[in-house]
Amino acid sequence: MEREELSETQKELIRDSWQAVSQDQLHHGMVLFTRLFELEPDLVLLFQYNSTHFTEAQECLSSTEFMEHIRKVMTVIDTAVSSLDSLQSLTEYLTNLGRKHRAVGVKLESFSTVGESLLFALETGLGDAFTPDTREAWSQLYSSVVRSMSRGWFKDSQEQ
Repeated sequence: MEREELSETQKELIRDSWQAVSQDQLHHGMVLFTRLFELEPDLVLLFQYNSTHFTEAQECLSSTEFMEHIRKVMTVIDTAVSSLDSLQSLTEYLTNLGRKHRAVGVKLESFSTVGESLLFALETGLGDAFTPDTREAWSQLYSSVVRSMSRGWFKDSQEQ
């Protein structure tokens, strides 16, 4: 795979910054998804629970079911941070996660917006501690995660 390896310094920046924001994962997850829905409002339409169909971001963001989705997303980020020394071990899991996202109608291009939203949430949570080097380290980690997830879009076809 054409993965750029994270340097030890980048891994340390990611771990340190995640330790600071992971104390309140739900809050930072809300910041992430609030920003995501600001940037791509139509994504809220993909979230449906039982017979509930959300049409507005605030409805979705205040639902109990969506809180659980935020927890799951933050757990995936936490797992990626915990696995910085062995990201390859997550490839199959992330590919399957990508396949699930494709099945519910998420467009591969939306992961760029998710990445922007993640960086926004980290910057909001860390303030001045979110240095350009920290941003670059997180960008590389996120790119690696998305590369694995995007295999879920192409795994069953001849594309790529």
